Amino acid sequence: MKHYGIALIPGDGIGVDVIREGTKVLDAVCELHGGISLDYETFDWSCEYYLKHGVMMPDDGLDRLKGFDAIYLGAVGYPGVPDHVSLWGLLLPIRRRFRQYINIRPVKLLRGIQSPLAGRGAADLDFLVIRENNEGEYSNIGGRMYEGTDQDMAIQNSVFTRAGVERVLRYAFRLAQEKGRRKRLTAATKSNGINHTMPFWDEYVRNIHAEFPDVDVNIVHIDALSAFFVTRPDTFDVVVASNLFGDILTDLGAAIIGGLGIAPSGNINPEKEFPSMFEPVHGSAPDIAGKGIANPTAAIWCASMMMEHLGEAEAAHAILEAVQDVLEEGTIVTPDLGGKATTAEMGDAICRKLREKG
Repeated sequence: MKHYGIALIPGDGIGVDVIREGTKVLDAVCELHGGISLDYETFDWSCEYYLKHGVMMPDDGLDRLKGFDAIYLGAVGYPGVPDHVSLWGLLLPIRRRFRQYINIRPVKLLRGIQSPLAGRGAADLDFLVIRENNEGEYSNIGGRMYEGTDQDMAIQNSVFTRAGVERVLRYAFRLAQEKGRRKRLTAATKSNGINHTMPFWDEYVRNIHAEFPDVDVNIVHIDALSAFFVTRPDTFDVVVASNLFGDILTDLGAAIIGGLGIAPSGNINPEKEFPSMFEPVHGSAPDIAGKGIANPTAAIWCASMMMEHLGEAEAAHAILEAVQDVLEEGTIVTPDLGGKATTAEMGDAICRKLREKG
């Protein structure tokens, strides 16, 4: 029996609902695929926790998490708590302390979902976006001066290191070489307007390409690349981008595969020295929190990605197939997909589908 320790951080709003369905599906797949045991521990760190304690997590929070095999996060955010407080108080410390320098987000049109792009099907929308996750434009360097005066100013510095850029590029190149991929890599840039960090990034794309001569590489400006996500999505295989550009591109990627309620993400420590963290792309959606109508697809897809990362490929595949079977049938889906099912009913349907297929 293989035992994995999973830290659950449901977070705020609909995060609680979707993580509940995700763990339900994980339990079902473990029952069916013998030899896997998941041991959960739940942490109530959230904006609600912040309002009570003045911090997003306790001082020893990271030490408490580091012994787990993976972290499964719902969503964080609540009216009255500024977004930079929730992000810098919980998510970014986890990503950085645990060297989760890869953020991977599939842009894949699932069976049963219709893309808002006219005439585009599953064959046109199936690629990966790899986002640098620890430095770049989200580096915590800068500050404010002369606040409240007519000289008020803010400075935010971007930090690109050779080590940080090389490791994300090598990861993306290796993915492009994997069986089933098309050995095609697209790198996002803006070197015509950002004249230090982006030429630096482009230089290392070319340097690392020399290690992977069988991969075709295209360096594309972010503005054109955003347009190509809409007009030429079928041309992409693996896309690699800096922290900010990857963040923006992946929300666009989510939109073209059906919306944020569909899209998963993984914050990966490839060396597995620390736990990786899996979270749906969507936020806490306070406007529908507690109504039981949130779409659990993204969170359940994250569960599949988590199992894949843990080395349980068969279980991971079974989860994603069950999700697609339910979506394709279309009878038990949440309101955002045109149905009337609750979050729990959709989770139950996916569990039933798993059991039907054995």
